[in-house]
Amino acid sequence: MIILGVDPGTATTGYGLINKEGQKHTLIKYGCVLTPAKTPLCDRLDAIFDELSEIIDEYKPEHIAVEELFFAANSKTAIAVGQARGVILLAGKKKGLAVHEYTPLEVKMALTGYGRADKNQIQQMVKTLLGLKEIPKPDDAADALAIAICHANTFRPEA
Repeated sequence: MIILGVDPGTATTGYGLINKEGQKHTLIKYGCVLTPAKTPLCDRLDAIFDELSEIIDEYKPEHIAVEELFFAANSKTAIAVGQARGVILLAGKKKGLAVHEYTPLEVKMALTGYGRADKNQIQQMVKTLLGLKEIPKPDDAADALAIAICHANTFRPEA
């Protein structure tokens, strides 16, 4: 099963593709969709949609796992990230993927068994579970891989 994990953002949207076979997770690709500062929001959302659609077309994942919105103190940022989440979910749905959403707590629990794990603990688990020599950079890509692993570890197909 190929899973696309996505860490939403308007300036930086992290993505990570993994393959799950049995209990083994294998890295396929990771990276970020970057949109320049001062680019109009509509153009940023369009770029995120188009780039993720291209990734889906190229790698053919069956599932997309997206982090749910974490409400920050800055409501303007939260709204923009929510809009990015919307186009990410739409890209997955339009391409026929099974769409799944996970809270930061669910991701932490799935990777470490501890809901208050810090960013470094999560990144170390991503490195370990995927058998990597280094923690993936930037952080947004590592977070996206964590979301994909969370889905791989928690999803149970319906019988």
